[in-house]
Amino acid sequence: MILALKRGHWRYYLQLMRLEKPIGTYLLLWPTWWALWLAAEGIPPLHLLVVFSVGVVLMRAAGCVINDYADRHWDGAVERTKARPLASGAVSATEALQLFALLLSLSASLLWFLNWQTVLLSLVALLLASVYPFMKRYTHLPQVVLGAAFSWGMPMAFMAIQFQLPPVLWLLYLANLLWTVAYDTYYALVDRPDDIKVGIKSTAILFGDYVLPIIVLLQLSTLVLLTAVGYLAGLHIVYYLFLLAAAGCFVYQYKIARAGRQGCFQAFLHNHYVGMLVFAGIALSYLIEG
Repeated sequence: MILALKRGHWRYYLQLMRLEKPIGTYLLLWPTWWALWLAAEGIPPLHLLVVFSVGVVLMRAAGCVINDYADRHWDGAVERTKARPLASGAVSATEALQLFALLLSLSASLLWFLNWQTVLLSLVALLLASVYPFMKRYTHLPQVVLGAAFSWGMPMAFMAIQFQLPPVLWLLYLANLLWTVAYDTYYALVDRPDDIKVGIKSTAILFGDYVLPIIVLLQLSTLVLLTAVGYLAGLHIVYYLFLLAAAGCFVYQYKIARAGRQGCFQAFLHNHYVGMLVFAGIALSYLIEG
């Protein structure tokens, strides 16, 4: 199967994996690091930090490939995506599936370094990553499925370190899920006019004229849940100061999103800083109290 990948097409394969656009990797990596630091109550074991970080890169790349495969008949009708390798015909659907299988195989090799309980949880991650791209055909809530997928590294991190799934984990999980729905709705707003034409569903369409207030509500809920996480984990006051900075980022995103589609895209990208701020608050809290 792998031998059928074409040597001269690697630049297209890199585009399929979105390696030149790391924002998706950041948005998956920061929450995974939140969970690793919280589970370890400080710096996690080096081998787990490496395994989970590499796993994030590989699974995000695999998710992008299967997403483009699922959208190959629709991307050509959307201005932002019409030049993607599958939509433009630069690579075949078979090549995309082979690349997806290769990335999953590399990800699976990392499981040798994890306990069997975490390996079992990884099956849920595989299921979520595989079905998400197809959800936009059947439901207006694909962003919720994406949130579930982007958050699943959290229970895996806790299981790998603590061998349990405590209540604080599920608060963290829900916080990240709601945050993901919020920022991916900003992302979906960029394509909303084209998506309506071709029949693709999203929360950006479902929420209609109330989309920006609902995003704000989702972000506020995220902050409330992250505050509860800090309380249960006994984090230092510095953590809450960083949450205030994250709240400032959400206010800024709302302001620029009101300018239109390009503003919504910039608001989506800006969430990288939210993830970074929350991580900094967690890491510094343990550093100060350690």
